[in-house]
Amino acid sequence: MTAHSRLANPPTPTVVVGVLALQGGFAEHINLVRRAAAHLQSAAHVQAVEVRTPAELDRCDALIIPGGESTTISLVAAQSGLLEPLRRFVKVLGKPVWGTCAGLILLSDEANATKKGGQELIGGLAVRVHRNHFGRQIESFEEGLDLPFLGDDGAVPFPGVFIRAPVVEDILSPAAPGRKGGVAVLAKLPGRLDKASPGRSQASTRDDSGDVIAVRQGNVLGMSFHPELTTDPRIHLWWLREVLHQL
Repeated sequence: MTAHSRLANPPTPTVVVGVLALQGGFAEHINLVRRAAAHLQSAAHVQAVEVRTPAELDRCDALIIPGGESTTISLVAAQSGLLEPLRRFVKVLGKPVWGTCAGLILLSDEANATKKGGQELIGGLAVRVHRNHFGRQIESFEEGLDLPFLGDDGAVPFPGVFIRAPVVEDILSPAAPGRKGGVAVLAKLPGRLDKASPGRSQASTRDDSGDVIAVRQGNVLGMSFHPELTTDPRIHLWWLREVLHQL
């Protein structure tokens, strides 16, 4: 083969997207990454892999931290020797990272309503989150979300699944060393869904403040809800495009 033919047919680059597979909805994220990749207009090949060890993390160009139980994920990550490599991946190497529900909690710099003794966080988002903001498992709900960051793909509301979901209750100072810009609010739930008081109607009441349910800071993206628990690949497709743009 001549040098000219080698240049005319360069190998297809592979982008490895890892999904932290310690607990929670990692299989669902893997499936949606693969579905979204099939619709991606790109010369790159996207490979979705499960991540359980530092060596597997080292292979990744980008990472998803799924919904689940944030305390359990943090504990298993620490026991597996993954906590510090994860912090390095996010805050030193600055690779694209996306966290959903529990993943948002772990990627936040501070968290309220943690279990007794608190929990280890990865950090990377200069926000404070409130865990289980919408109540217990039985108070889970789904709501159509207006997501302007999806552009034309957001014309139809996205099915937002909220299960013991956190919200961003405060944006902190981004002045820490290595911090890439401020926190951008990408989406709000228009009016908080409040639990009905005992003895009152079970109909939910709303206020006008809205709850911050999606934020981004530099390479880090966090969402309160569970896109992985839907059949809608739009957010995964949007994120993959963002990943390819950042790499």
